[in-house]
Amino acid sequence: MDTSIKNKYLELAEKLRISQDEEFAKPQIALKQENLKSDGFTTTGTLGNFSVVIGKAKSRKTFYTGILVSAAINNDLIFGRYKGELPKEQSNVVYFDTEQGKHHVQKAQHRICSLAKKDKSKNLHVYHLRALNPSERLKVIEAVIYENDNIGLVVIDGIRDLVTSINDEEQATNISSKLLKWSEERNIHIIVVLHQNKGNDYARGHLGSELIHKAELVISVTKQKENEDISIVKPEYSRDIEPEPFAFTIIDGLPSAVDNFVEKTVNRSSKIKLVHLQDEAKKKLLKEVFSNKNSFTYSALVKQIKGSFSKLFKKLVGDNQAKYFITECKKYGWINQKTPKGEYTLSSSMDPP
Repeated sequence: MDTSIKNKYLELAEKLRISQDEEFAKPQIALKQENLKSDGFTTTGTLGNFSVVIGKAKSRKTFYTGILVSAAINNDLIFGRYKGELPKEQSNVVYFDTEQGKHHVQKAQHRICSLAKKDKSKNLHVYHLRALNPSERLKVIEAVIYENDNIGLVVIDGIRDLVTSINDEEQATNISSKLLKWSEERNIHIIVVLHQNKGNDYARGHLGSELIHKAELVISVTKQKENEDISIVKPEYSRDIEPEPFAFTIIDGLPSAVDNFVEKTVNRSSKIKLVHLQDEAKKKLLKEVFSNKNSFTYSALVKQIKGSFSKLFKKLVGDNQAKYFITECKKYGWINQKTPKGEYTLSSSMDPP
């Protein structure tokens, strides 16, 4: 590598270095969901990150996305679950639709305002990109994002239409890099909508795989097999505690929550694997474990981990996963054991979740 080029990137690397002495604030919450089974809210989107909504064609992904947007433009609780927390100086929401005709895009716009209990919203800006080619759509989205300093939330309904092929690795990497760049540089949250494969529940192509790996949260919207009038919304991947699943149907053109649906159906879903949780969620679990007691014997710690996991995730975890979690926490220095058979304590050096 040429010396001048090397020095250029060394200077860039130095600017990107993270010092242990620096203090960084937690990301600002953009959207959150109220828990009906337990107290409080779960974060579903933060500024500086992006999330993905996946689902098969006609699963009502756009209806669900409309619920999120309506919450963002109205600080009141929407749909009995969602609440927007955009800063006042970033209260604008931009919605890009790449698939539908103008009539249906405007219809979705009116639906969002109806859910937000508004006739019109000055904070909502909707764009119809169907007539453009993928390159033009990408450039328009980028131009709008960088032109308006008051944007807090961006929705791209049809992220697949920003590439010519969903299986092109270079294009997939480019799109995910753009989302990471836009969200961080503009300190916004971006929601992208992507179809699932017809034959399975995976997000389509290399693009889907790339987005899922980089997203803060991935939510799926699927029609209930027994009753296709009902759409089920549930988390697939999350960096933090997962929001509770729920279901909705369409009444008079607007989404309406299905009461008690979670209790009837969601318990049949597959178990959450403790080992698959992101580090943030594992640390939060560990903090819950030691919330009422400072130290545990090994057997007591296994039992406490299982109980705390059940409290946070509303699901069960077995002994083997709890024991592996203890080994992992020791490896990362999150818990201490002063003697081979001594009690376990929470490490004072562990970063708070």
